[in-house]
Amino acid sequence: MFKENLQILRKQKRMSQGALAQQLNVVRQTISKWEKGLSVPDANMLMQIADVFDTSVSELLGVRIEQEDNVNEIAAQLALLNEQLAHKAGIHKKVFTIVIAIIFMCAFAAIYLRWNELWRDFGRNLYYFLNQ
Repeated sequence: MFKENLQILRKQKRMSQGALAQQLNVVRQTISKWEKGLSVPDANMLMQIADVFDTSVSELLGVRIEQEDNVNEIAAQLALLNEQLAHKAGIHKKVFTIVIAIIFMCAFAAIYLRWNELWRDFGRNLYYFLNQ
């Protein structure tokens, strides 16, 4: 798919991520995210990347489209990729939130139980002190 094609084309041209980033006017981390599949470029950026590598956008995306001028189909593919990435990020966020909530509940339960023991001991000591 796109991330593999981008990395292959960049290495074939013996370009570093930094050099490609400079040519596209983005930061190197953006190229890294694209190659790791963490994000995807927008349609205009895809056209710029295709120009840099003298290839078509459809070949970059790993799909052979008969008519290369069909920008709507490319935009739909990008929207699908972005939706999948957003869904994946949402799942990670929910899991993280659940784990944090469980940790807080366990910590609260441990503190609450210890707090009750301290008050109970204090009450007993006060009772014995007052009744002596």
